[in-house]
Amino acid sequence: MYTTTNALTEAVFYILLALVEPKHGYGIMQQTALLSRGRLTLSAGTLYGALATLQEKGWIEPLPEEGRKKEYRITQAGRSVLEQELARLNELVENGNRILNH
Repeated sequence: MYTTTNALTEAVFYILLALVEPKHGYGIMQQTALLSRGRLTLSAGTLYGALATLQEKGWIEPLPEEGRKKEYRITQAGRSVLEQELARLNELVENGNRILNH
């Protein structure tokens, strides 16, 4: 289970964010690269390993297959984890800006 002391990796954060709308693997890779402005590019091996782990945790689920490409979507538990991580990151930014007087 996710707690506020667990930080998500950047890859997991972007995968969950990408799956707010259902996507297949290649779509997730494209969305992740777009959201990170090209800083994060996922290899197929990394992506599919992460997808398996996220399914095991119950944070994402596959949609019923209608074609060749398997699509995934975030679950309510995954959305909760994503929202908690966003709150944690916002706290980091707020504290950093406050300390650095930005």
